Amino acid sequence: MDKHANLHASDARPVLEGPDIARVLTRIAHEIVERAKGADDVVLLGIPTRGVFLAQRLAVKLQQVTDRKVPVGSLDITMYRDDLRLHPPRALARTEIPGDGVDGKLVVLVDDVLFSGRTIRAALDALNDIGRPRAVQLAVLVDRGHRELPIRADYVGKNLPTSLRETVKVQLTEEDGRDTVLLGVKAGQ
Repeated sequence: MDKHANLHASDARPVLEGPDIARVLTRIAHEIVERAKGADDVVLLGIPTRGVFLAQRLAVKLQQVTDRKVPVGSLDITMYRDDLRLHPPRALARTEIPGDGVDGKLVVLVDDVLFSGRTIRAALDALNDIGRPRAVQLAVLVDRGHRELPIRADYVGKNLPTSLRETVKVQLTEEDGRDTVLLGVKAGQ
């Protein structure tokens, strides 16, 4: 996947650091509560890998805002991708749906980077096999543009216009040992 492609180390520059990421997640939590008029029927589903960690963090922020525990889970999209035959086999991630399911709920899909829109299309297909939410929204840490499908995020941490030779790499403490978003040039470019 492009969003985690190798960067030229000397060219990579941070565009978000830990405090920035915490701040945008707080803002997104407030926006969700405002748009949903509370969080009574909100379910967060993170897209592995980093989207799951962001969804868990967002659930904590929502609980701080609403004093209500918001269900959070994960949605593996591997088998729904339209590029399976173009890439080497990959391990399946876990799909974990909260106990009350998603039927009739407002599901907020959470991912780290929105790029072509193909990951989110796959997530919508996967979600369709699990249940029938009342509505589906999308929260992303970074929207870098270059959509190939008519998909847009409802909640965006940072709009980051990029060229196609650039890459965005999200690092989160849970997976990478630190919180940062790096913008760089693809290796070999």
